[in-house]
Amino acid sequence: MASGSTIGALVRSCHPAPAVAVTVLAALLAAGAGADVDRTVVVVAAVLAGQLSIGWSNDLVDAARDRRVGRTDKPAATGELPVATLRTATGVALVLAVALPLVLGVSAGPGAATTGLLVVAGGWAYNLGLKATVLSWLPYAVAFGALPAFVLLADGLSVPGWMPVAGALLGVGAHVLNVVPDLDDDAATGVRGMPHRLGARRAVGAGAALLVLATVVMALGAPVRGATLALLAVVVGALALVAVLRGGRTAFRAAMAIALVDVALLVLAQGAGA
Repeated sequence: MASGSTIGALVRSCHPAPAVAVTVLAALLAAGAGADVDRTVVVVAAVLAGQLSIGWSNDLVDAARDRRVGRTDKPAATGELPVATLRTATGVALVLAVALPLVLGVSAGPGAATTGLLVVAGGWAYNLGLKATVLSWLPYAVAFGALPAFVLLADGLSVPGWMPVAGALLGVGAHVLNVVPDLDDDAATGVRGMPHRLGARRAVGAGAALLVLATVVMALGAPVRGATLALLAVVVGALALVAVLRGGRTAFRAAMAIALVDVALLVLAQGAGA
């Protein structure tokens, strides 16, 4: 049985903030759509397993690079988390992340299985090389665009065209803001994704703009009206301003908050028939 310290290291290595945020997004989307409870549980489990596999594989792939730049917040780089343990955890999570969408696809159809697998494939494509290229944004666009489609298709529901577009914009915006704090470390090890080429200042502005644009797409396509729409505009505007003014990890936290606010208000609007 794994010790408490090993479990703690695994939790810190899975990139817990984005893993939890994306999983909660999936749960909120399912709740807002009125999805079947049993299928929602499987969908959320699939999304969580996918996020765990992506977070752990990221630290597994980057362990040597993280050691070179002295990342003390990375358990695999410091030796606190044995590579063999991390590799096993990654493998188990990946098996579940692939198997669960396939299981859902048996009853819900190939669309559910395909979009569920795209969510995972996007994260792995980023980790395995695209993060260092000008196409570093593409896996995020694919994964976050596929996420709402997976949640709805798994319950046999139709997917509004605006929803994958809003998801893709949210994903790319979050990617840009997430990378900004690590630009110097990445540059030292030869990683030059799209945010690196923009530079810190332009990247923060671009990330915030993408998040606001995602919100606009959602507001135009979804049943968000009246007071709900006004609240959405105020909250998202404030969070975008925080992202631009504070930068760093705060900008990424603001990005996740914007995504959660968008989806939470969408759920409220649907429930009220706004």
